[in-house]
Amino acid sequence: MGGLAALARESGHKVTGCDTGVYPPMSDQLRGLGIDLIEGYGADQMALAPDVFVIGNVVSRARLANGQPKYPMMEAILNSGQPYTSGPQWLSGHVLHHPTHHATGPRHVLAVAGTHGKTTTTAMLAWILEHAGLQPGFLIGGVPLNFGVSACLGSGNAFVIEADEYDTAFFDKRSKFVHYRPRTAVLNNLEFDHADIFDDLAAIERQFHHLIRTVPAEGRVVVNATEASLQRVLTQGCWSEQVPFGSLSTHSEGFTAQGEPNDFTVLKDGDVVARVRWGISGRHNQRNALAALAAAEHVGVAPALAAEALALFQNVKRRMEVRGIVQRGDGRITVYDDFAHHPTAIQTTVDGLRRQLDGAGKKAERILAIFEPRSNTMKLGAMTAQLPWSLAQADLAFCHAGGLDWDSQLALAPLGDRARVADNLEQLLAQVKAAVRPGDHLLCMSNGGFGGIHAKLLAALQP
Repeated sequence: MGGLAALARESGHKVTGCDTGVYPPMSDQLRGLGIDLIEGYGADQMALAPDVFVIGNVVSRARLANGQPKYPMMEAILNSGQPYTSGPQWLSGHVLHHPTHHATGPRHVLAVAGTHGKTTTTAMLAWILEHAGLQPGFLIGGVPLNFGVSACLGSGNAFVIEADEYDTAFFDKRSKFVHYRPRTAVLNNLEFDHADIFDDLAAIERQFHHLIRTVPAEGRVVVNATEASLQRVLTQGCWSEQVPFGSLSTHSEGFTAQGEPNDFTVLKDGDVVARVRWGISGRHNQRNALAALAAAEHVGVAPALAAEALALFQNVKRRMEVRGIVQRGDGRITVYDDFAHHPTAIQTTVDGLRRQLDGAGKKAERILAIFEPRSNTMKLGAMTAQLPWSLAQADLAFCHAGGLDWDSQLALAPLGDRARVADNLEQLLAQVKAAVRPGDHLLCMSNGGFGGIHAKLLAALQP
């Protein structure tokens, strides 16, 4: 919604917005664009009298324990009969499939979907197209460091969008991505998530197939060849060109890789087409790069040119972002911020850091994983059994358990004395401070602001 607000502002509209607990980097970006942020959902905001209300999917018809509406502004909109729409629907009608002052007709939409890696892969793809001179528009669920903003209309015909499977709004329970109607669709991976709205994996697969149905025959579906769930989606029907990626076999179809994640050869149908050398770590990012290369090729960017762009790719804020370093004695303590919140994402993030340290000859340096089970799926306890596996490569794990309805101590018991559980942020900070030592890497993972833990850690660890 923040990126969408930025696009509306760039289009020439006056934009205001309301939310609760808005946190950086999005809050900083919006204020920098001159977009007023109002705390809360009070009905008094109706006095702003906008031409249209754009409703995000956080808003519902829920009521508080005292019977009062949780979102009084929404009730006022409905009662007064004022025009409203969802974010994806507004985007589709005003940016993606409607001529603007930048484009003469519908854009070539490149949509990146998947349980993990959407933001990073979308940022990679947008940067590749920018580097190639295509001046794309984009809407990304994070702030790519190469651009400094999460959204831009662009002056070219291509528009790159992060395509989320979460529902659109309380009045439209379809996945957001069905509104985007892409010509190029990336299916990065697919596993169970969003336990608050999906009953099982099959329900999410059905939504992914709804996306596939919208891709034209002249379009391209870029699909992770290693994911059984995505193969099940394709067997339900696909009417577009399919380009697989992800296998490490030199005889596989589509885009594959040989070499280490930070230096690898790219092959297409077994033939070498590019080499990527960059400062990004992790096998998951190697696969993300293959997906971006395959998608960029569909709009005419040769893999070799795309690889040049990736060499200059700076990643996204809150993806293994170093927030600060504290010098303690003869060693350094590094504090990272990462958006990981699903067990698979946590495992991938910890694994990526471990490989990075091992590759740099720092095998003795410890990883302290500090995480907050904040997503709806994690709060429901749907994936507690996977937590010990996701944290297995961390030397110590610290869990912020405040507000959870499940026993985090019991869930982390397989980790033994490597696990710590805290009921509040102050206790968590004290636990980390007592355990940390020079050379440690403090990996903070949450899909929220985490109470500003990064700055608090850096302040608490000063000698």
